Amino acid sequence: QVQLVESGGGLVQAGGSLILSCAGSGRTGTSYTLAWFRQGPGKEREFVAGMNWSGSNTYYADCVQDRFTISRDNVKKMTSLQLNSLKAEDTAVYYCALDLSLSSTRATMSLEGNYHFWGPGTQVTVSS
Repeated sequence: QVQLVESGGGLVQAGGSLILSCAGSGRTGTSYTLAWFRQGPGKEREFVAGMNWSGSNTYYADCVQDRFTISRDNVKKMTSLQLNSLKAEDTAVYYCALDLSLSSTRATMSLEGNYHFWGPGTQVTVSS
């Protein structure tokens, strides 16, 4: 079993920055895809960013491109999401997710149903 726990959420003013982290535990091997999703108030959960096992393929939602940066540390089994230039519309619960397959395309990484494990989420609130 794999457990994921996010941290780093909070309240920030528009234009500010946050770093979200996700710590993993359990048997994962090294060939897994990590991603961040978010769910804003009254909205469906949506893909934010994903990175394949080697880090060679990274994708972002258009609305966060050039503002958010995903990274991962396979030794520590962690992924982070740097959030810059935050906007009110970035307010959401942010989830990290792990896919045990070798997913490496935008189409597969962005599909919520492809992920086997999820963290409980961390709230990010951006005040305008």
